[in-house]
Amino acid sequence: MRVLDLVRICSNASFSSSSLHNNDDAQSDLFEVKDEVAVSGCSERPLESFTTPAGPPGSRFLPQSPLENPTRDRRRLVSWGTMELHNENRNSGTLEISQGSSRVQEKLSQRIRHKSVQFDDNLLHDDNPRLIYINDPKRTNDKYEFTGNEIRTSKYTIITFLPKNLFIQFHRVAYLYFLAIAALNQLPPLAVFGRTVSLFPLLFVLLVTAIKDGYEDWRRHRSDRNENNREALVFQSGQFRPKKWKHIQVGEVLKICADDTIPCDVVLLGTSDPSGIAYIQTMNLDGESNLKTRYARQETTSTVCEGCTFSGLIRCEQPNRNIYEFTANMEFNGHKFPLSQSNIVLRGCQLKNTDWAVGVAVYAGQETKAMLNSAASPSKRSKLESYMNRETLWLSIFLFVMCAVVATGMGLWLMRHKGQIDTLAYYRRRFYSYGNVNVNGKTYRFYGIPMEIFFSFLSSIIVFQIMIPISLYITMELVRLGQSYFMIEDRHMFDSSSGSRFQCRSLNINEDLGQIRYIFSDKTGTLTENKMEFRRASIFGRNFGTSLQEANVAGIGLGRKRWKLKSEISVDNELMELLHKDLGGDDRIAAHEFFLTLAACNTVVPIVSNGTSSSCGKSELDDVEAIDYQGESPDEQALVSAASAYGYTLFERTSGHIVMDVNGEKLRLDVLGLHEFDSVRKRMSVVIRFPNNSVKVLVKGADTTMLNTLANDSERDDHVTRLTQNHLSEYSSEGLRTLVVASRDLTDEELEQWQSMYEDASTSLTDRSSKLRQTAGLIECNLKLLGATAIEDKLQDGVPEAIESLRQAGIKVWVLTGDKQETAISIGISCKLLTADMQQIIINGTSEDECRNLLAVSMEKYGVKSSNKIDPSFKLKKNAENGYLEIPGNEKTSSVPQWNGGKEEGKMNAPLALIIDGNSLLFNLATSCSVVLCCRVAPLQKAGIVDLIKTRTDDMTLAIGDGANDVSMIQTADVGVGICGQEGRQAVMASDFAMGQFRFLKRLLLVHGHWNYQRVGYLVLYNFYRNAVFVMMLFWYILSTAFSTTSALTDWSSVFYSVIYTSLPTIVVGILDKDLSHRTLLQYPKLYGAGHRHEAYNLHLFWITMLDTLWQSLVLFYVPLFTYKDSSIDIWSMGSLWTIAVVVLVNIHLAMDIHRWVFITHIAVWGSIIITYACMIVLDSIPVFPNYWTIYHLAKSPTYWIAILLITVVALLPRFVVKVVYHIFWPSDIQIAAGILNRQRKHLSSKQDDSSS
Repeated sequence: MRVLDLVRICSNASFSSSSLHNNDDAQSDLFEVKDEVAVSGCSERPLESFTTPAGPPGSRFLPQSPLENPTRDRRRLVSWGTMELHNENRNSGTLEISQGSSRVQEKLSQRIRHKSVQFDDNLLHDDNPRLIYINDPKRTNDKYEFTGNEIRTSKYTIITFLPKNLFIQFHRVAYLYFLAIAALNQLPPLAVFGRTVSLFPLLFVLLVTAIKDGYEDWRRHRSDRNENNREALVFQSGQFRPKKWKHIQVGEVLKICADDTIPCDVVLLGTSDPSGIAYIQTMNLDGESNLKTRYARQETTSTVCEGCTFSGLIRCEQPNRNIYEFTANMEFNGHKFPLSQSNIVLRGCQLKNTDWAVGVAVYAGQETKAMLNSAASPSKRSKLESYMNRETLWLSIFLFVMCAVVATGMGLWLMRHKGQIDTLAYYRRRFYSYGNVNVNGKTYRFYGIPMEIFFSFLSSIIVFQIMIPISLYITMELVRLGQSYFMIEDRHMFDSSSGSRFQCRSLNINEDLGQIRYIFSDKTGTLTENKMEFRRASIFGRNFGTSLQEANVAGIGLGRKRWKLKSEISVDNELMELLHKDLGGDDRIAAHEFFLTLAACNTVVPIVSNGTSSSCGKSELDDVEAIDYQGESPDEQALVSAASAYGYTLFERTSGHIVMDVNGEKLRLDVLGLHEFDSVRKRMSVVIRFPNNSVKVLVKGADTTMLNTLANDSERDDHVTRLTQNHLSEYSSEGLRTLVVASRDLTDEELEQWQSMYEDASTSLTDRSSKLRQTAGLIECNLKLLGATAIEDKLQDGVPEAIESLRQAGIKVWVLTGDKQETAISIGISCKLLTADMQQIIINGTSEDECRNLLAVSMEKYGVKSSNKIDPSFKLKKNAENGYLEIPGNEKTSSVPQWNGGKEEGKMNAPLALIIDGNSLLFNLATSCSVVLCCRVAPLQKAGIVDLIKTRTDDMTLAIGDGANDVSMIQTADVGVGICGQEGRQAVMASDFAMGQFRFLKRLLLVHGHWNYQRVGYLVLYNFYRNAVFVMMLFWYILSTAFSTTSALTDWSSVFYSVIYTSLPTIVVGILDKDLSHRTLLQYPKLYGAGHRHEAYNLHLFWITMLDTLWQSLVLFYVPLFTYKDSSIDIWSMGSLWTIAVVVLVNIHLAMDIHRWVFITHIAVWGSIIITYACMIVLDSIPVFPNYWTIYHLAKSPTYWIAILLITVVALLPRFVVKVVYHIFWPSDIQIAAGILNRQRKHLSSKQDDSSS
């Protein structure tokens, strides 16, 4: 059987399209968008749309803008689920005019020339065009309107570092507070501490942060210097010469060699390939490792090959950050033609599989799209830190009250002793000189009672300043850094298959990992491996794939050359026999076109190895040539590989044609145009011209949109459609990903009409996206159904166990997927997301009223009631700023809505599972369910779902995904986790944490999340206590010294207290302490609920801690006072005792709460006490200090040591008693688990002792 004969039969068979008399109605139904969303900033795409147009160099392809504004005349539905991400169609299609001399082509060429001029005028008048004169940088830059190619990612320069860094640091309000304190202390009436000493804490924190910021910026400077000094070949004086990147100017012609990095945004003029094709890798730009194709225009390719000089003019749009769009036109050698995104190569990309490429620089330096997109991810703050700010406010109120008490007491005391002011040592009204009153009446340190009260208030603020712990900020940063180190080094979260280790990309939210209530997960590539395998096929109503066998080499025994695929593909023998039987039969023709569509309707790049190997058959020696496919989607790679396994091997792709080996015979097909997949159409089509000059459109897409475009002209068509739908349901129930395949013949009139519309759409500067969709709809209708494909995407290892543990921990797992409902349910069952005891609520509403009715019925049936008194039929409105949909009302709920389980039926006690499509959702019902599956959702809808839960509740949300379509969801959630998967690294680059497998999420949350939350929660409370007990001790002293705001402690002791004396133990404990082992936490997932209940840090604990602080400060002050009441000890000796006593007290307090003692913990806790004594000895040995030699006199007395012991015991006794009582009568889950673990250890040790004895 000859392939050309088969093609001829196909083109003459009954696979012709019907007339287009219903075209308008079809298009109106097809392109009705329920809701459109305006997106600001970066936009996201679903997995299937991440492909690059394989358009010809002469194509008039221009991708649509992803920032298209919604039209006003389109109806909007209430449910946020009706959002359609219309901006997905970035790469809408390409068109090549074949080199034949048909009447259609002649008419089209005339129209193109006319449109080129019209396009040029539109660009000139509608926008402010950017004029680039090719190979004439002087004329291009004569007005210096373009930037050079030098880049700068650093924040500072030597001149701007100090002011800019200080400006950034003082965005923290606490720093401004301490700056004001230091400034007040410089005033003579308020100089409580030494002027230099008062600046030390703030200067220390500022210096440490400045050093860290300076080092990071120095690394950026070094990276920028290396980047700017790289060299590229630039056309100068008639030849290409090396030139540093930073000196490249817009308008210069560059030559890029294989594997070189593109130095700036370049419009291709020609490549080593005669057809002008170039392969690039965009990993540095968008994280995707697969090769993409770019093209030089045919008008310029031939000129570059001839080696003549370069001249011409490019009019392009102003620099913008949209990497998926480029609108421009070129005048070259008298020709005017448009340029598109397929003609530009962006900075940071690498040239692959192409010897060289020549292009002209259009954007350079900071104006390149890569640099415009280099903005950092939105910064996130931990929830615990926001609570900490609330307690800081309370501490500020305490501080104000204490200062007011001191100032009031000062005023009352002065009024009572008004007559003695002249003779008092501190409040002398007159200045005395050598015992004589100064006759001039000069006052001395007295400004009148009102001013003294005011100064007393300000002086009290200075004395009590550490009530607001400035050291807490830097302590938390160091603790989080240490925690991140141990998370990164956790060998249990290392993925050996991909060699990827855990990554901490954000240090601000470690403790949030211990409070997650909702997990929003992508399915493909996150729960599954994203390694697609072709499993089943439905062709013309027949089901294939039930019995598969390995096919080692494609096209066995069918030709002289055979193809060896990189991976083994299983084939169905029955289907192989159908493809190779004699001519005749609709099923045979449908099977042929089915695999032609799989091999042709894609943007996959075939890579053929240079060498061939020999394979011995029974009696002949055949060459076997290895082939691999580089595709931007694993689905496309799987389909093309499957077509190759069945004898349809795509082995060559150029700008205007593809070549495939069909059962041993070479078949060359001209590609006239390509309409890329987008989320509105949900399908892809390619227009192909066959060798016999017939033209077909081959289409594949989602069943939801494909089945509506079929032409059911006969009962046979209806019968085939019904059988295919049954097969689709069967495939989906098995968890397979499905696509529908169809085709259609195009007449000359239809082709001409499509080319005309396509030309108008591709050169339009307004509403281009909708016009391109409408053009695609012209040919994607009245299709003939060929069949359907089913691809398996296996679950990752450990996913079912991880989800089960997360659910036991009280975490609600939501799966957001673009797959159809049956596929999502099947995957949900296999990964234990859906269990047999769950009541499944399936909502498939297509309108607002229908959704409301279905949801109301479900809520009534299962007793779901709203806890926040919001009408279940609330409307959803659009947030114009972020493009999401939000619910009116400012109320939040920290718990899920209450529902009356067990009152309706016995089954109502079972957990609920909500399966809902992308067109409907209700907050109250969804939050009442243990599991929610959202199907057919677009990327922006994923972000909308996360934002809905995040803004309507106080619960913590985590989003996890692996693709670029998950970026918006990851950035919206409180915690974003990226999977290092098959879809590039965009999700990783946008995430807060990154890992290799979904199963690592179990350990990240249940172990590290629990530890981090417990540590940081205790760290914050302890820092509040540590500083408050010191301040309260000073407060009692001031009340006992006539409210004079004097201090018994030296200035340096007050400064060193929180910086040196007590800081190290808190850091070590915050990094290393473990209340439970990792095995216990994994064995009992419910222990994670401590974070949900805020057991480690809450307002109740804060007040209890403050009461304990009040008691300890009283003991700390009055025990030494009564102990030395009748002695002659001086005030500086008392201050020395208080300093040592408070350090010992807070360290013993910390030691009581440590769960896990290791060597470094002992060093930190007991070492800090030793360091305090050492510093006291040094300070007391300096003669100029007033406390000179006091420690030496005190240490000789037993009373000194007894006083310290008595302070520690009496101060901590109530705390110890309360801890014991609570542990016995009201133990927490953590204490119960620790007790069980201790009993197990004792039991195990006793067994070992018995066995040894």
